[in-house]
Amino acid sequence: MRVFDAVAHGWEVLSTLSGQGQQALFESLVQPMLFQLGLASYLEDAYEATGWLLAGLAQIAVMLAVIGPLQRWRPAETLPTDPAERARRRAAVRVDVIYTLIDRLGLLRVVLFFAVDPLWNAAFGWLSVQGVDGWDLDQWLAPAWPGVTDSALFGFLAYVVVLDFVNYVMHRLQHRWAWWWALHAVHHSQRHMTMWTDSRNHLLDTLITSSVFVLVARVIGVPPGQFIALVVLSRLVENLSHANLRLGFGWLGDRLLVGPRFHRLHHGMGIGHEGAVQGTLGGCNFAVLFPLWDLVLRTARYGCEPGPTGIRDQLPAEGGRDYGRGFWAQQGLALARRFGDRAAAANEATMPSQRTEALRR
Repeated sequence: MRVFDAVAHGWEVLSTLSGQGQQALFESLVQPMLFQLGLASYLEDAYEATGWLLAGLAQIAVMLAVIGPLQRWRPAETLPTDPAERARRRAAVRVDVIYTLIDRLGLLRVVLFFAVDPLWNAAFGWLSVQGVDGWDLDQWLAPAWPGVTDSALFGFLAYVVVLDFVNYVMHRLQHRWAWWWALHAVHHSQRHMTMWTDSRNHLLDTLITSSVFVLVARVIGVPPGQFIALVVLSRLVENLSHANLRLGFGWLGDRLLVGPRFHRLHHGMGIGHEGAVQGTLGGCNFAVLFPLWDLVLRTARYGCEPGPTGIRDQLPAEGGRDYGRGFWAQQGLALARRFGDRAAAANEATMPSQRTEALRR
């Protein structure tokens, strides 16, 4: 109980400091700018956006100060000695940095705010008028163990577990449904995985996963402040698990928390993106935070070397498919795969009937 109380106190202090930082940044920079631009009607939304901006800056700081040095300490993939290869690697990683800045500095949040949030607000507003309110998971769990389950920390941990399972389910579907894999392949096509690769996603893929994540969070009653903290925690663990880092947490640790060794297997070429039969969709190690889901649902894989990361059909011997080098090329080619592969499959499905008709003639 003493340990739990100490952690809970630390959580409260951190929340207070975060709130003070958000208030200071908003009052000193964001609010005056909005008044200057005549956008005072967006003050409330801008205050929330300031929290996301502050959280993103904090995440980048942790990446540079902690995860970056770890990568240099024990890299899973050693830097090439050939200058040309080294330059190509830097260029590939640089694109992932762009993805991270777009994501962490809140540019995608702006898109969600204008494109998706109004739809959810209207839907939940209509449900509220009909007498249907959201379910507060933390309040439902609170009476179970007074002094523990009624604390903000326990509620936060409960939300983390539920939403991590939602992430696991979405991740498995990304590897099962061909149309979703066409988008998710942007993430897996990185041949030089680093801490920046976590944010390397197709914009439409991010829009889908973020919308589902936000929807579930609202349904189970995650408070706004805790939602930001939950996203920050999840992303930092994902930054670490994607890091170019030869590191495991031991037999038990690798089964409690997703780490670099566990997740690099998921990105292993021909391992993490294929089923039992080569060339089919599937994979292993889908968990984002807790390997528990992989263990229970029999998708966990341990004890083998991941080898190079990427997708099998990127190899020259497997067709040398181009997934794009720059940001916009990767975005455009993903859509081409999505609709091009669908058209090709439809065309192939009609060919047998065409052949049959030809034989009849």
